[in-house]
Amino acid sequence: MSALVVYESSFGNTAELARAVWAGMFARRTDVELVEVRGAPEHLPDDVDLLVVGAPTHAFGLSRPRTRADAAVQAGRPPEPSTIGVREWLAHLDHPDHTVHAAAFDTRIQSPHVPGSAASGAGKRLRHAGYAVDDVESFWVTGTKGPLAAGELDRARAWGLHLAEVMSAPA
Repeated sequence: MSALVVYESSFGNTAELARAVWAGMFARRTDVELVEVRGAPEHLPDDVDLLVVGAPTHAFGLSRPRTRADAAVQAGRPPEPSTIGVREWLAHLDHPDHTVHAAAFDTRIQSPHVPGSAASGAGKRLRHAGYAVDDVESFWVTGTKGPLAAGELDRARAWGLHLAEVMSAPA
């Protein structure tokens, strides 16, 4: 069986975390693939038994075309005319025909005054699509563009290792 880590990133922080989660998982199981959402399959290969999805939190949840365009401008890039994010990918993701465990993570500003979580939204969508969601986690950035808060990459690696261990354990 194999695992797939799919991510979306606006400023590079979620991409860094996705690589750290992948590295943690890879320490336990070598059959882990890391894919940016625009290259992710809408039908998971039959051997995938663990799906991990990561996204930045935009406007209290998963990004939308407008929030991705705003993020591109903030990053000094021209907005792409057509983009796909985790929200759109999950809307087209096929229901699994076997048990596929799932986990979701996001990047969020660490502030008690900023609500919302892309990971929570992704987890709900995964459950609705028939995935067995086992864990949802938030990782902290210090501002809209980042950087990641101290220790978050290490925490992401440890979380990836935890996911691989838990999901690889015999039933």
